[in-house]
Amino acid sequence: MQSSSQVHYGAAKRILRYLRGTKDFGIWYKSTNDAKLVGYTDSDWAGSVDDMKSTSGYTFSLGSGIFSWASKKQATVAQSSAEAEYIAAAATSNQVI
Repeated sequence: MQSSSQVHYGAAKRILRYLRGTKDFGIWYKSTNDAKLVGYTDSDWAGSVDDMKSTSGYTFSLGSGIFSWASKKQATVAQSSAEAEYIAAAATSNQVI
């Protein structure tokens, strides 16, 4: 069994390796007078052939750059494309709040 200090040390090393590997990644934001908050959401219907679950995703942007995004398989099997869209909209609404 590992001590908590070993676990924390391993986690810290992993974070530092990630930061070193992604130091040149970034999102550029341009100065703009029109800084509107915009959100988009979408889903497929029964896109996973293994379990017939849908996948939904969303993005949020403020001004010129996206600041939040996700794509995730839905937990329940939707019975229609409309239900899959409602589930996606509910998940996106939770992120807005």
